[in-house]
Amino acid sequence: MRVDGRDIVVSGSLLQPLTRRTNDILRLALSGIFLVVVITSSLITRNEWEALEQSISEIVGVLSPTQSNTVYLIYGIAILALPFVILIGLIVARQWKLLGAYAAAGIAAILLLSITGNGIAAPQWHFDLTERLDTVLSQFLDDPRWIGMLAAVLTVSGPWLPARWRRWWWALLLAFVPIHLVVSAVVPARSLLGLSVGWFVGALVVLVVGTPALEVPLDGAARAMARRGFRVAALRVVRPAGRGPMVLTATQDRTVDHGDPDEGDAVVELYGPHQRGGGFLRQFWRKLRLRDSETAPLQTSMRRAVEHRALMAIAVGDLALANTSPIAVSALERGWTLYAHRPARGTPLDACAEHTPVSRVWDALGILHSQQISHGDLRSKEITVVDGTPQFGGFALAEYGASEAHLHSDIAQLLVTTTDLYGAEKAVAAAITVFGNDAVLAASRRLTKAAMHQGLRNSVRDAGSVMSAAREEVKRQTGADQITTATITRFTRSQLIQTVLLVALVYVAYPFISSVPVFFSELGSANWWWAVAGLLVSALKYLGAGAALWACADGLVSFRNLAIMQVANTFAATTTPAGVGGLALSTRFLQKGGLGALRATTAVALQQSVQVLTHITLLIIFSAAAGASANLSRFVPGATVLYLIAGAALGAVGVFLFVPKLRRWLATAVRPRLKEVLDDLVELAREPKRLALIILGCAATTLGAALALWASIEAFGGNASFVTVTIVTMVGGTLASAAPTPGGVGAVEAALIGGLAAFGVPAAVAVPSVLLYRILTCWLPVFIGWPIMRWLTRRDMI
Repeated sequence: MRVDGRDIVVSGSLLQPLTRRTNDILRLALSGIFLVVVITSSLITRNEWEALEQSISEIVGVLSPTQSNTVYLIYGIAILALPFVILIGLIVARQWKLLGAYAAAGIAAILLLSITGNGIAAPQWHFDLTERLDTVLSQFLDDPRWIGMLAAVLTVSGPWLPARWRRWWWALLLAFVPIHLVVSAVVPARSLLGLSVGWFVGALVVLVVGTPALEVPLDGAARAMARRGFRVAALRVVRPAGRGPMVLTATQDRTVDHGDPDEGDAVVELYGPHQRGGGFLRQFWRKLRLRDSETAPLQTSMRRAVEHRALMAIAVGDLALANTSPIAVSALERGWTLYAHRPARGTPLDACAEHTPVSRVWDALGILHSQQISHGDLRSKEITVVDGTPQFGGFALAEYGASEAHLHSDIAQLLVTTTDLYGAEKAVAAAITVFGNDAVLAASRRLTKAAMHQGLRNSVRDAGSVMSAAREEVKRQTGADQITTATITRFTRSQLIQTVLLVALVYVAYPFISSVPVFFSELGSANWWWAVAGLLVSALKYLGAGAALWACADGLVSFRNLAIMQVANTFAATTTPAGVGGLALSTRFLQKGGLGALRATTAVALQQSVQVLTHITLLIIFSAAAGASANLSRFVPGATVLYLIAGAALGAVGVFLFVPKLRRWLATAVRPRLKEVLDDLVELAREPKRLALIILGCAATTLGAALALWASIEAFGGNASFVTVTIVTMVGGTLASAAPTPGGVGAVEAALIGGLAAFGVPAAVAVPSVLLYRILTCWLPVFIGWPIMRWLTRRDMI
């Protein structure tokens, strides 16, 4: 490379990987979303959109026919000439390698929009000049292939040409929407389709071919460093631009500069527009996820972010604690930003920890904090030792005038790093010596996964055990009873779970609300004593489930609290698909009650296994008692459904057997848990009293629901036996459990009403009876379960 009459040797690959072109990927994603929206709206709301466009056109279409034709003529000529002007502009700018991409994008857009059910349809343009000129031009204005081709070539060629041209050309192309409305013509939906397809094709071609931003302005970087007194003789690429900046090493021209040999090299970091996009997205995600006190102000400009890093290096360098010094910061062509600095001096801390006292590391951080400077990324590789003195590098997350949260975060990060290198006892003792008990105790609240960024967690051998050891040592040396976890996120996990549950509750309650008026009209004829009786017997569900889980947990938790938790369990199970929320809540309750995670999971799995076995046994017994006269055909799926279920099951088995990862998952995760459940079942068989209690509890859960439905039928004057109602409850509940809706809403009601009809219960009785049953066993416990779950949370039981 020749710059200002000097030859600079460049070695290494400058190519940027496709997967890291953030701006190009975002452009492609946005164009894809726009294409989906256009197609969806055309298919679903076509008539509504055309009516809206027609009404708008009638309002704004104020031009006379002669004026409309004049506007249409002028705009048609401009649209017809636009692709040729773009082509001439590329040729004048000597963008020879772009011509292939230009042609590929235009042809691809035309071909995609020419595909029909009968193959590829050629454009139906004709140039009969005996007709009016505006009608000839309208063939191009209304043809989606022409609009799509223009959008595609504009997307491809835009980044290579001056911004003024690009803005004017896009404005000209998009003007077809208001022009169509002004001349009192509805905007054709096919034209919008052409625009969306053309943009998508152009974005895809740009991702494959590239943009000028991929051309690294090394000549500008060499000139910027020369202005700062560093004349570059050679550049070597250490890392291509990807998730982070492009990193190069620069060798100084020794024929001109005769300085210190140690000062002969420099590290050059080049940030392109793609790194700017990715960096901003990461900043925005941190800002969205964490509280304001935990995050620095957003740096929307890459140049401002780089300048901040360089200025922080200067500020820390004034304290003699920076292992590097800036050389140049400059904005380069095509959106690139340069940051050149001296290589990091010294030996990384993890390589010389044996010879560096841990107290010196904490003293260095104490000096930083005395000037209200936080580092923000205290990994061992960002700390080097120069002549026995620890110094810092990086500074990408450093802050001047740091808040208390940032200072505490620094202490917590250094606790993790030094605990990993020196052990918890030495690390905590040195931290207390420098910062005192109160500061270290407050900072230790941040020894959590959420507070430690991923890079720091990955820099230690086992982040979880290291943070746990540091917390325990802080408690021991400070005499604290416990360390409360600091809340650094805007929303806690509990708040997110509760929000999701409330949204799910609204979703599942909506179908029920629509049937409330009919239900209330039937309540006038109901026998309220039977309704009260149904409410009382429905409590057997919670007592039985609590007793079964209490026995499965060997009586190690409070039965009273366990029975109360079952009401909250109804809320969690109803608002989540397949009742997974209820299982998770039961497991969490047992863990808080003193059981280990494995033991709690096993107890819940054991209770569910016995519940299934008891359910099947009761179903067989009551079906035999009902006799063969009952019509159960409505409960049995059709042959096609059974074949589909069998085929899906066999397919799933085949996938799990032939995919190595799934097979290993079965062997390492599922098989041990299944073996534990089977071993517990065998052990239960040797304890008759405990087994009987679990079976009775599971049976009470099933029979309590059946009794509630039977009482609801009696409340509306029905005449069904308890045996038939029990069969309906068990079979209907089993079929509805496969429904994708939370709590089986809709499926449960349909299955129960159909089941009662199969046993001869009139629809006038079955419908209000099932709704009353769902109120007693589902909706009433759900609304009571919400405050109970909040109460359990405040009592630290879940």
